[in-house]
Formats: sequence, C-alpha cells, structure tokens
Amino acid sequence: MTDEREDEIERVSQPPLFDVTGRSNYAPRIGGIGALTPRSSLPVARYWYRRSLEQAQHPKNTIESYLYDLAIFEQVIGPKPIDEVTSRDIAHYLGEANTRSTRKRRLTSVSQLFKWLVVSAKMLDTDPTASFYPDHIPLKTPRPLFETEQRAILDAAAADSSRAVIIVWLLLNLGLSRGELLALRRDHVDFSDRDAPVVYVFYDNPRWRGKERKLSAAPELTVLYDAFVAEYVPTDHLFELLPQSVNKLVERVARAGGISKQVSPQTLRDTYAVERAREGADEEQLLTLLGLADDSRNRMSVRRYLKLAAPPVNAPTV
Repeated sequence: MTDEREDEIERVSQPPLFDVTGRSNYAPRIGGIGALTPRSSLPVARYWYRRSLEQAQHPKNTIESYLYDLAIFEQVIGPKPIDEVTSRDIAHYLGEANTRSTRKRRLTSVSQLFKWLVVSAKMLDTDPTASFYPDHIPLKTPRPLFETEQRAILDAAAADSSRAVIIVWLLLNLGLSRGELLALRRDHVDFSDRDAPVVYVFYDNPRWRGKERKLSAAPELTVLYDAFVAEYVPTDHLFELLPQSVNKLVERVARAGGISKQVSPQTLRDTYAVERAREGADEEQLLTLLGLADDSRNRMSVRRYLKLAAPPVNAPTV
C-alpha cells in the first residue's frame, strides 16, 4: 500500500455515501459512479462494496486486501455483469492461485463480495461462490528466538535507531501484534510511574474490543520512549509507518544482529508467548496476554507455545 492509497482511503470516508431504498437502488449521492444494479459491472460493484466496508469501519488493510483480490478476479474472468458471474468463473479464478494460502485468501475476498451482493445489497438471488470451501491450512510451528538471539536483535536495533529499538522492544517484551504496534498513540502509554509504565492496547473497531488489554512494562521502556520521542517527535500515532516497513525494519536489524533464521514481527510475538509460558503462564493466561479470542484455532496456537516452553522430552526426571 502506498501513501497515496492511504490518502485515498481517508478522502472517501465520508457518511452518508449512498441511499438504499431496495433492490437495484444503491444510488450515489456523489457523481461519477452509476447506481448498483444486477447488471452492474464488477468495478461498480467493487466501488459500492468498498463504501459498505468503510461505513462498517473495517480495517483499512482488510479493505485494501479484498479490493486487490477482486481486481485480480476481474482480470482473470474478464468484463462481466455481476449477474453473469458463474461458479465456473470462480473455479477459474481460484485455479490461478499458486498456493493454498493464496486460494483461501482469494476465496474469502470473492465470497464476501457475493455474500454482500445477495444478503445486504439484495442485487443477486444466488451466490456463485456458495459451493466452494477453503482448504485447511495447518498452523505453522513458531520458531521463537533463543536467548542469545533476543539479546542480539535488541543490540542491533539499538545501534540502528531509537525508533528501531523501541519497536523491537515492544514486540518482543509485550507481545504486540504489528497492527497493535501501529495503532499505538502517545496517550496509550501511561508514565505516571516512570518505573512501572503501562501500555494500553485499544481498538477503534467495536468488533475487536475483546482484544483490548492493559500491559505493564519494565522501566527500560521509559528510557527507550524518552529517546525515541526526543528524536522523532511523534504528535499522535507513535509510529507513522506502513506495515511492510515494520517487517523490513525487523528483518534488517535481525540480519545486523547475525541471526540467520527468518525473523518477522510475528516471530517476536511468538518469542514473547513462549517466554511467558516458560514463566508459568497457562493456556487461558496466554490467550489474555496476546489478546486472542477463545476459539479452537487460537487454543491450538497457544498450546504450541506451551509445548515449546516445556522441558526437553529427554530431560532427566528428579
């Protein structure tokens, strides 16, 4: 995503965007785009679908991901009215995916569009994606950093910049996700007690309020924060970066620290989880610490952390 695309998202977030008066009546209050009808082209349907996602306050990255996949969908099947899209078109589109994860993501994007066209917009009577199901994608085994690697990446980040070191520290020591890191604002960090700062993880979207949490931090965060603010002078969000830029920053300092394994923001979050499990956190506590919903897949995730934190299977018994 480029900065220009970010600006575009901001410009279009303006209610109300359309009047809905029944089937075939998604009528624009602004010029340039035709009303949505069953005979509309895919670009028109994408436009109204995007507006609907924005009004529902879906995350910007999710919207961009959906729209990217839907643009590829149109390239694959060619120009067609939405009421002429068939299950064969869906199969052709999914068949172009190179991996199971890409197929699953594409199916999610296109099925959400047609579900919206059938259920919410009431433009279609049938969903051409209804007979397709996502492939099961097994969870990847985490590869947390060893203790020496944790020290190495923090040292390399400190040598890189005040921003790099505080980002790596927050991911590694508080287990923030990349999205949570980028959502942090200055008023989300409480330094009333400079020896015991507190970081609040908030979500703007009400759908994700269950992931919100309050995390205590070590005094080291105060020192890192002071240095970072003095150099970068953030006014609202602490880190004005794109998600890909965070990935590249973490990869860069990992290489500088001599770490040969692939390291991402998720690697640092995995490391945090395993370290907390070694300290005695159980399944329920890990779900809470990581802001994960209590579902079967997330429980599978935290069980992997518990397994990695357990003593070696051949360790001598007392």
